[in-house]
Amino acid sequence: MELNFNGRVAIVTGAGGGLGRQHALALAARGAKVLVNDLGDSAGHSAAAQKVVEEIQAAGGEAMANGCSVTDFAAVQAMVQQVKEAWGRVDILINNAGILRDKSFAKLEVDDFRLVVEVHLMGAVHCTKAVWPLMSEQKYGRVVMTTSSSGLYGNFGQANYGAAKMALVGLMQTLSIEGAKNDIRVNCLAPTAATAMTEGLFPQAMLDLLKPEAVVPAMLVLAHESAPNRTILGAGAGTFAAAHIAMTPGVHLGVGSDVPEQLSQHLATLATLDGASVPASGAEQGRQELTLAMGQAR
Repeated sequence: MELNFNGRVAIVTGAGGGLGRQHALALAARGAKVLVNDLGDSAGHSAAAQKVVEEIQAAGGEAMANGCSVTDFAAVQAMVQQVKEAWGRVDILINNAGILRDKSFAKLEVDDFRLVVEVHLMGAVHCTKAVWPLMSEQKYGRVVMTTSSSGLYGNFGQANYGAAKMALVGLMQTLSIEGAKNDIRVNCLAPTAATAMTEGLFPQAMLDLLKPEAVVPAMLVLAHESAPNRTILGAGAGTFAAAHIAMTPGVHLGVGSDVPEQLSQHLATLATLDGASVPASGAEQGRQELTLAMGQAR
């Protein structure tokens, strides 16, 4: 089955270059109308976004540019209104905009921590919040959050980035549940790609393999009408994998003065993935705990 996006309308943030540009070009090439967002000047004009728009138009596609900062909710709302007035709907939101301020936690300034969270997390919150009523009304929407292996598994010097990226997974988990009734599917993409943000982090031989366009197929799958819901898809160098927030079966120790010592002895067993499951919601943790407790109480 060919994944086409004919008649669909997409917003891609941070799309003036790198991975976002590839996302925008790919969606447009497969039939979507695309709003290309990238941070512009004080008047909201983005030369980088406009250049991508011109690429899309030269290839026969339809696109327009927007230079608002995703950290400005009012400006983001105006961007969504711009799309609605021009094309009547928003079907797809790719939350791609991001920045890096890498330093070890000991040397990291709080302001740089806050700024990274503001762009990655709150930027995605602003954009998703702005399109949510429209997607709910039309009973259709596809939202892709851009998480990262740094958030899922950690990476030295990226406490701010990792915290923001893992927060996006938590946002996705809940929105995927809340949006399901209106066919709004929310997923996470964890890309590994050579972009301006990753320059200097990898040797050249690896950078040659980590082309941004190698990540795009995962985005297209997560943004298509056949997309899954509540999936974390990793992609890099043409390789794809799913990541899961899993929970092990657990053990009931009850309540007592020696429980801390017992728990300490069980930690290694609890940490193994044997019998682990992926809960459908946060409530399942509580259900598992109560089930074990009630089973022991009988």
